[in-house]
Amino acid sequence: MQDKHASMLLEQIQRGKAQRLKQEAAAALALKMPLLRQWQSDRLRATYEDLLADKRYQPATAFFLSDLYGPNDFSRRDRDIERLFSTLVKLLPDYLIQIAANAAELNALSAELDFALLGVLVEELDVTEAITQEAYAEAYRRCENHDLRRHQIALLKRLGEDLDAIVFKPLVYNTVRMLKIPALLAGFSALQNFLERGFDAFHHMQGADEFLDAIVTRETLILDSIYKSRPDPFALRNGKK
Repeated sequence: MQDKHASMLLEQIQRGKAQRLKQEAAAALALKMPLLRQWQSDRLRATYEDLLADKRYQPATAFFLSDLYGPNDFSRRDRDIERLFSTLVKLLPDYLIQIAANAAELNALSAELDFALLGVLVEELDVTEAITQEAYAEAYRRCENHDLRRHQIALLKRLGEDLDAIVFKPLVYNTVRMLKIPALLAGFSALQNFLERGFDAFHHMQGADEFLDAIVTRETLILDSIYKSRPDPFALRNGKK
């Protein structure tokens, strides 16, 4: 099983690398990526404002926004994994390799979807400075990748469930913490920090079912509202709180 998850991890890391090379080849378009990332960051914080203000859910929501579903750059973590792949496979237990593989798949898919979205915004809708809600929704529809967006949400849920399933096992939790110094010495501290932040956040939450249900419900409602051309698709109404 470890070989299977290790192969999955390497495949997704290489997929992410291919996307980064694609963006480097389209440098003029890639320069506009911070514009999209800022818009997405603002949108996510507005959508999950209530969870960010909740003591129980705040750490997990912050982790979700910064490390899983947010618009951050994970290239350093991916480069570390690719460079030290054989070492990681020997050091990490299979359940951590599986989580890393799922995270890499989510990140690679998100990068592909976001760059396609950026291309429509800039090249078809002539967005160069400020992104409006209307332009974002129109670009989203023009990408015609509803099924991939649903898969993105499913990946996020699966990753959260994987973390929640093992976070209360003392051996697992201690293993992640004990990797801190070896990771620093070996050069994969970005991956170890990601795992530790995730474990801390989910451990603090004491159960992720309601949290994950809220995310899946809200993101699915927004996705469907955009594709149905509903006005103000980010106002969740029945899906929020």
